[in-house]
Amino acid sequence: MVLLLALSARAELPDGCVAKAADLPASSYHTAEDPRWAKDDIIVVLKEKRRVMLFDAGELVTLPDGTPACWQAGLGSGYPAGHKQRMGDMKTPEGWYATSDRPWSMFYGAITVHYPGVADAKRGVKQGLITSDQAAEIESAHAKGTLPPMETRLGGKILLHGGGGSTDWTLGCVALDDANIDALRAELPKSMRTQVLILP
Repeated sequence: MVLLLALSARAELPDGCVAKAADLPASSYHTAEDPRWAKDDIIVVLKEKRRVMLFDAGELVTLPDGTPACWQAGLGSGYPAGHKQRMGDMKTPEGWYATSDRPWSMFYGAITVHYPGVADAKRGVKQGLITSDQAAEIESAHAKGTLPPMETRLGGKILLHGGGGSTDWTLGCVALDDANIDALRAELPKSMRTQVLILP
């Protein structure tokens, strides 16, 4: 059973963590009224703060050992800021994405982020990065809840994975310490199917 973090005089959150979805930084990607916050198991990545958090019904989860579900993360080497635009730009995408397990990854504990999304596909067509047929494939995959094509010029294969979260070293993925990706996975469905909100 998931425990929720109770705010009290005793409960101190690590720097960069927030106790409620309503306290997340303002962004065009979400509002406090978004119905997705009513669901269980929403992963949030705060890129600037290098934090990964897990929310349940809009509240930060407390893990079985009593610690908040908030962990340090590493991003792309050199940290190129901004939303992912194309393959090889080393950026981590921003916005809402579905997730699923990636048991065949070379990276420890990998969870796939279903990037590119529908909005990315529309942008890609507008910018001449992908064809309308490729955009239709991406949109169809999202409608079916399957992995979108990840070999287009928009890039893909974005993961949450282990290997260390203390420095920026990935190619655009979100990396945590192995023990922390284990703790995150332990709170998610076996399929790792949920939603992730990645904020600037």
